[in-house]
Formats: sequence, structure tokens, C-alpha cells
Amino acid sequence: MTTLRFRLPRPSGPCAVGTVTHHWVDTDRPDVFTTDPDDRRELMVQIWYPATRLASAAPAPYVPDADVLAPLAKLLNVPRFLPRYLERVSTNAIPSAPVARGERGFPVLVFSPGRAGFRQHNTWQIEELVSHGYVVAAIDHPHAVAGVRFPDGRLVPLDSRMLDRGFIDAAVPFLAQDAIFALDRLTALNHADPTGLLTGRLDISRAGIFGLSLGGAVAAEACRREARFRACLPMDVWMPLSVVRSGLSQPTMWITRDAATMRREGWSQADVDRTLTTIRAVFDTMTGHAYLVRVPGMYHLDFSDALLLSPLSRWLGVTGPIAKYRAHDILTACSLAFFNRHLKNQLSAFDGLAQRCPEALVETTGT
Repeated sequence: MTTLRFRLPRPSGPCAVGTVTHHWVDTDRPDVFTTDPDDRRELMVQIWYPATRLASAAPAPYVPDADVLAPLAKLLNVPRFLPRYLERVSTNAIPSAPVARGERGFPVLVFSPGRAGFRQHNTWQIEELVSHGYVVAAIDHPHAVAGVRFPDGRLVPLDSRMLDRGFIDAAVPFLAQDAIFALDRLTALNHADPTGLLTGRLDISRAGIFGLSLGGAVAAEACRREARFRACLPMDVWMPLSVVRSGLSQPTMWITRDAATMRREGWSQADVDRTLTTIRAVFDTMTGHAYLVRVPGMYHLDFSDALLLSPLSRWLGVTGPIAKYRAHDILTACSLAFFNRHLKNQLSAFDGLAQRCPEALVETTGT
């Protein structure tokens, strides 16, 4: 297994990366996934933030507890032992590092992972955003992700009902409330962080959200419900019917791929149609800034860290023909341009993007 070990590429921005994980309980909201009406919704949320560089500090592992990934290994039909090595993969994030000096308040992004995923599966994208001055809070949604380990040792696995499309559709509004609750808790942290790290360092007035797969649908629904999210970035996912009906008022960027690539990956025509037609339906109703980015050759898991994490991913057919680092170059370039334009008011953020990402097919409106 030593041949599979690696360290994530260093992000390109000027800031180092710190990280801390919180256990939050929404005492006002029952957990609809359980049968006990007294169960309250609990979340594990990992926060990455711009930090002061500490040369001698040990970085955080990619995944501290690989047991939570067993359902994901089963879903992908890979050996259960394969995720184990992720505990030995180093990230660029230093646990509880001092927050970077300089900017008074950093814009805040919430990340929602995919069905049967885990909060860390877009760490490269997250660390790149953080290195350029964003705080990112990634949610482990209990019962919807592969597994969630709580501080008292409880392990909550994926709910098997999350393999049913009808159940997923019904769960999206509840999961969107997770994202809104996380934003509430981030607001509270900014007022008074018990650890002292983030007090006064979060600019909640510049909040955005992004997500992959199911997480992208959750992001869109959260934006429909919550105006405090000022920018929305769903990646490679259908749009909920509620969003198709009402549209989105925030600037939105969809990043996906073309129908031919989806079919090459093995998606059914029904899934291809659902994804592309619902995205198109919302995009076509946008009256403000909107961007539809399609990248031929990217498979679904190319939007995550999958190809980085194991050379077996391409052999197993879960990642596509696009070059290993190229997918992430495009993803991070588009993400930064979008959030820099709409949360940092950098009017030139998109300058040169077409030259940097010539493979990407980009449609815009309201620009």
C-alpha cells in the first residue's frame, strides 16, 4: 500500500490552510431519518480557513477514520480495505493553526458532498479556495453520506433509502436545512468562537455555497430558501423540481459535462436528460448573472479528488479520459473566478478564463 501514499498538491494561493472540526446539534429540528421523535439533527462540520504558515506542524490526515467510508466502497464495488490508506494521506491543512492576519473578515463558503460521499472528498478544491482567502465549512450529512462518526463514538451509516430516487428527492429540502443551520452556526462562531480562532474573522455578508452531485442539488435548494447565500455553485447534478419551478435569484454557476460524456460513462438516458434539462430550465430563467460550464471528457468523480486518491480509479472506470490534473485545474479556475467575482467583487475575475480553460464550453447570461 505504500505505493499509493501521496500528499495533496500544494494550493496556489498566498495563504496557508488551517482546519478544525465541530459537532453541532440543531435542538429545534427533529432528525427525519430516525424513528425517535426526540432525536435532534446533529452534524459534523469541518472548517478550513486561511492560516499562518507553521513549517514544523504536522498536517491533518485526509480522512481520520476510514471506517466511515465502508458504504462508499461497497457502492463503488471496490475492496473495503482500499479507503484505509486515506488515513495515511497528508493534506496541506494544519489543525487549529492560527488564523492568517490581514483581511478583517473572510468570505464564507459552505460545501455539501455527494450521496454516500464524505465531507473531505473535494479537499483539493477546498484547499485551493482557502489559500485564496475563503473560509470553507464542509458538512457531513448523517444518513446521506457514507458514514458520520460523532465525538461519543457513534457511527451513523448511509441510510439505504438514499439509494431510492423518490426518497432522495424528498430528502433534499431537509438536507438544505443542514446547510442553512451551518450558516447560522458560522454566524455564531463569528460572534464568539469557543476556541477563539474565528471570532470576528468571518464575513457572513459574503456567503456562498457549493456542492457536488446530491450536494449540488442541496446547494441549489438552500439558495432558493436562504437569501444569505449570495452565490451558488452546483456541480454535475440535476436541479430539484422546486428550483426548476421558482428559479434562483443569486448568481449561479453550473459546472457539468456534455451528454456524450455522460453516456460514455454509463449513465442512463433518463439520468442524462434529467440532469441537463433541469439545469437548462433554471439557467434559461435566470435574469441575473449565470454561467453554464460543460467540460467534455470529465466523468462524475473527476469533480472530486477520486483520481488523485488512487491510480486504480481510472482502471476501475470511475474517472474519465481527461488528464489527471487538468480536471482540477479547470474546476478550481472556474470556482475561483465565480466566487471572486460575486463575493469579492473582483470585476476582472473572469478575464483570461477562456484562455486558461479552452476545453470548457461556457454560456453566460446577465454578464
